[in-house]
Amino acid sequence: MMQFNFFLKLLRESFRDLLPIILVILFFQLAIIQSVPEGWVGTAIGLGIVGVGLAIFLQGLEIGVFPVGEGLARDFAKSGWTLWILIFGFLIGFGTTIAEPALAVIADKAASISSGRIDSTILRFVVAGSVGFAIFLGVFRIIKGHPIHYYIIAGYLIVVSVTFFAPPEIIGLSYDLGGVTTSTVTVPLVAALGIGLASNIKGRNPVIDGFGLIAFASLTPMIFVQIYGIAVYNLVDAVAVADVVIHATISSPTEVSVSSIISGLTSVIKDVLPILVIILFFQYAVLKKPIQNIKTVFLGFILVIFGLYAFILGLEMGLFSLGETMAYQLTKSESVFMIYAFAFAIGFSTTMAEPALVAIAKKAREISDGKINDFALRLFVALGVAIGIALGAFRIVDGGHIHYYIIVGYLLVIILTFIAPKYIIPIAYDSGGVTTSTVTVPLVAALGIGLATNIPGRDPLIDGFGLIAFASLFPMITVMVYGILIEKFEVKSNTQIEEEELLHDKLVDADNMDLATVNIDGSSIRHSLSLEFSAVVIIVPADKKVDAITAAHKAGASGVTVLNADGIGLDEMANFYRTSFEANDVVLLFLLPKYLVNQVIKSVIHSLHITTTGKGIAFAFPLSHMKGISLSKEDIFKEKAYQVNLNQNNPISDLGNKIEDNDANSSKSTTITK
Repeated sequence: MMQFNFFLKLLRESFRDLLPIILVILFFQLAIIQSVPEGWVGTAIGLGIVGVGLAIFLQGLEIGVFPVGEGLARDFAKSGWTLWILIFGFLIGFGTTIAEPALAVIADKAASISSGRIDSTILRFVVAGSVGFAIFLGVFRIIKGHPIHYYIIAGYLIVVSVTFFAPPEIIGLSYDLGGVTTSTVTVPLVAALGIGLASNIKGRNPVIDGFGLIAFASLTPMIFVQIYGIAVYNLVDAVAVADVVIHATISSPTEVSVSSIISGLTSVIKDVLPILVIILFFQYAVLKKPIQNIKTVFLGFILVIFGLYAFILGLEMGLFSLGETMAYQLTKSESVFMIYAFAFAIGFSTTMAEPALVAIAKKAREISDGKINDFALRLFVALGVAIGIALGAFRIVDGGHIHYYIIVGYLLVIILTFIAPKYIIPIAYDSGGVTTSTVTVPLVAALGIGLATNIPGRDPLIDGFGLIAFASLFPMITVMVYGILIEKFEVKSNTQIEEEELLHDKLVDADNMDLATVNIDGSSIRHSLSLEFSAVVIIVPADKKVDAITAAHKAGASGVTVLNADGIGLDEMANFYRTSFEANDVVLLFLLPKYLVNQVIKSVIHSLHITTTGKGIAFAFPLSHMKGISLSKEDIFKEKAYQVNLNQNNPISDLGNKIEDNDANSSKSTTITK
């Protein structure tokens, strides 16, 4: 029942996240283009499938991917097998990237761009190897505890430096590859690995150290692909290759059939299967430990597969084709402003619906104890993507060189890195990688290629790429700005809020000194109640301390404060100022309800034979004010019940047994601490 309610919550959130996309499509289609799109019924059905698929996908992540990823990280951290952790990170990065369908398409396009100098297969291995190396390096950073910005800043400097030597045909492409390598399934698992390691390695902070792996995976392909391009352009001659058609097309809505469903599911399974194989190998062959709740984990992966397929199917059932059509029509219009507005709106709306971002934002809120609001984080990320795509569209229209924009953007990221709070920096870096996935890439790519195709003087193969790079860069900036705003407005975590509320309650109680103030065990609520309490003081030799406490406990006392004391006998008072003292006495202080006072004193007297001088002293005095004591509800109501027993003059032993029985039945008791 709990899982079903959680799914309903996810379902509501999914449709809420789709609302911006729907509003953007409706506005531009009806107000700007002024036509009713064909197949709008299929588009509406597709959006419904998207919402359901997203909810199923997130449910699968919660019960399958996140637990197994964090479990692996925890087991690796406890084992201390650093080498195996690094190997696991590399294989997760390599295995998931080499099977990425978007990478295969981009690799074919790269072969055409380079006139055959770049081999599509080799390029896929270069990109997959760079992502594997990125996860390897990121895991190494977590283990060593190095600040992430040292690595990222160094990486940006390398990217910028290599850009000046790279051929212009692959600069935009290399930047885009940094965004398409982090798939919807890979991102949650990699995030779970990083957070799990940081949570289980002593001295690491899951917020500061746990994030950042995705940022590494987005950065390294830019470097490796450009280096590979420099090499092949200097060493390899152009050869004839089959042309790859790259232009703005108007797709038709996907027709759903049994064969298409089977084909789609097979494609998604191929994307998920390498991850599952790597997990099973390391779990059983390396760690030699079974997966806890394996049935639930497999169910989670099945839900991920079906949810992701439903999500993609829903997009293909009209939304992608509609978005591509609108992009194509807007590029034919005379209004440049409308192009920028559409770029901004589509960037914002698609990012808000991005499954990987939803998962990462929820995890950020969880480990930050609510200091980071998941919805606010997504808003700032979506704003960054929107600004980036709009600026990228301006770059295409204006005809500027992409690396100038990227260099300025990286410089701004570096500056903000030293200003923003530490906990937001890794999350900001990761935000650049999670924004360019299943939803965003197709529409953004269609817009960029459409603009470059229809604007005179632009090359769709050179100028058409690069929008994804802008969409990956600017979220880093906006998220760090979000972190700065959190600190400026002093946003507090849930724990900080609770502590402040409790302190406020205590201060209010402190002003109410005419009543005894107690904290009801099991709740944070403090009450001022008119309870009759007394302080019982028993002074005994130090060697009798245990006997005295035991006797008091049998009579109903459940807590004591023990103080060391110096004892002076009455016969030594004449030599008071010349006597050397030894701490051979103890003072036992009990705070007791009045109905227990006589019983506790009598029990101690009988146990220690405090009837003559030198054996000890016991006395009590009433309390007019009392603060800081904790009582269970049972203890509060016990007072009246005990009054009846006291009036019956029951023997001490019987009363003590009754008190013990009552205490045994009560889960909470009065506590008095030293």
